[in-house]
Amino acid sequence: MASKTHGFIAAFMVLQTMAVPAFSESLAGSYLAGRQAQYVNDFDVSAQYFTRALLRDPGNPQILESAVLAHLSMGQIAKSVVIARKMEADGFDSQVGHMVLMADEVANGRYAAVLERIADDRGVGPLVDGLVEAWAHLGAGSMADAMTAFDKVADERGLRGFALYHKALALASVGDFEGAEEIFSGRAGGALQATRRAAIARIQILSQLDRNIQAIALIDDLFGTDLDPGLRLLRGRLVVGEVLPFAHITSPRDGIAEVFYSVAAALSGEAEEDYTLLYARITQYLRPDHVDAVLLSAQMLEQLQRYDLATKTYGEVDRDHPAFYVAELGRAEALRRSGKLEVAVEVLEKLGKTHAELPAVRVALGDLLRQMERFEGAVSAYDKALTLYPTEEPRQWFIFYARGVAQERLGNWSKSEADFRKALSLSPEQPQVLNYLGYSMVEQQINLDEALSMIERAVAASPDSGYIIDSLGWVLYRLGRYDEAIGYMEKAAQMMAVDPIVNDHLGDVLWAVGRQLEAEFQWRRALSFEPEEAEAERIRQKLEIGLDAVLKNEGAEPLQLADDDS
Repeated sequence: MASKTHGFIAAFMVLQTMAVPAFSESLAGSYLAGRQAQYVNDFDVSAQYFTRALLRDPGNPQILESAVLAHLSMGQIAKSVVIARKMEADGFDSQVGHMVLMADEVANGRYAAVLERIADDRGVGPLVDGLVEAWAHLGAGSMADAMTAFDKVADERGLRGFALYHKALALASVGDFEGAEEIFSGRAGGALQATRRAAIARIQILSQLDRNIQAIALIDDLFGTDLDPGLRLLRGRLVVGEVLPFAHITSPRDGIAEVFYSVAAALSGEAEEDYTLLYARITQYLRPDHVDAVLLSAQMLEQLQRYDLATKTYGEVDRDHPAFYVAELGRAEALRRSGKLEVAVEVLEKLGKTHAELPAVRVALGDLLRQMERFEGAVSAYDKALTLYPTEEPRQWFIFYARGVAQERLGNWSKSEADFRKALSLSPEQPQVLNYLGYSMVEQQINLDEALSMIERAVAASPDSGYIIDSLGWVLYRLGRYDEAIGYMEKAAQMMAVDPIVNDHLGDVLWAVGRQLEAEFQWRRALSFEPEEAEAERIRQKLEIGLDAVLKNEGAEPLQLADDDS
């Protein structure tokens, strides 16, 4: 055992070429630092600390598995493999370790070893193992055994769609396009996964069968006329009569990569992001050109707030790939969320030049400039986006809404109101628009009955939104219906306990009904949540001289209870 341990350490030190920070010299210090970094999903730092811990305790199964997880999350498969081999040699059972070793065997074409691993219960899980076994049989040269294995998975409850999809891909990968289409058409006994990737695979299969017209119809039925660059290119090639190659899956290795991606896509939104990321990273390792896996990895990293790593991963998509614009939109968003706003603007402006025909790029730029309070630039971006649509569609409501917000902040109320009303004509019960327009009219003391109706409709459409409930309480306050406003404002403050504006509003309503001590308490709470300086100064004035005096000094109407007729 000692010689194996020394071999592991030597092999791992060869791979461990990263620069390391100043570690604690103790095992406990390194381990605890690694655990803390792991807790906040700082994979790079956790990998470094767990590595140092392993050098002191190379047989610790918990440290070994944590190190595998960290390196795999970073996409550092080679380093994960070294550690996973050590775990398996020591008899430690680890799902993530098995996953890494299975991927390594697939990458090196050792399909017999993959089959042996699954037979020995050293796999990943029922779905992955069943589908990988089928593809491994194909890799080992037995199509009959592969088909039997796919059918076995299809008989498992809830797994039929996955199994049929992969069986069809396997048939197509060896040139049996008729058999593959039989499955995709549903005639073979079940519905497949309804995904974009499945659709593209079937489109390629139909083209191989000299059925381009049917392939074009499938694109039109599934995706409509507003196609992204990849689908537009695909459709154009079909229209001119080109026979598309079946490039979706070209080998058993590609098929197994697709297994891991299928699971990652199914987990996305259902499982924890760090777990989904593991399957996406394995997909990338087995098939570096799997752009959907690259994008999914980047999205998971973004959701885990590892923005620098997400930005780097988005950057792995080649600029000549049809999905490059998607990656750049994601990269800009990751940069925005990391606080690098000017760099994000630069990314979107460059993308606007290379992909000038895509309205989504202009909308993203408008949203970013609006967040940065560069409202004139935002309006210009939204203007350009709207000119790029061939027809008016309901989904454009958001662009009119966003432009309306920018116009309102510029003081262009007539243009702002026109945009909000246009957005409502496209999506009549959209709560964001109803709330913003209603609230704006209340603040300007115009169309108060209509404003109240709009905000009530917004609350009905979105009863869990604290902002919208705050708006309803505020409009009732502005109408002098203070007793009615109290309940809504208290509910909004419960839902948004640390929002300074909501707490400030509740203070005003409490003052209006004579509960002055409670009002002062809410104003102090609002100050503790660090509102903008102008708002903070007004709150301090209310605490000093009272709301009535502040309103008088501002030349505003005094507090006045609505009469019964109102």
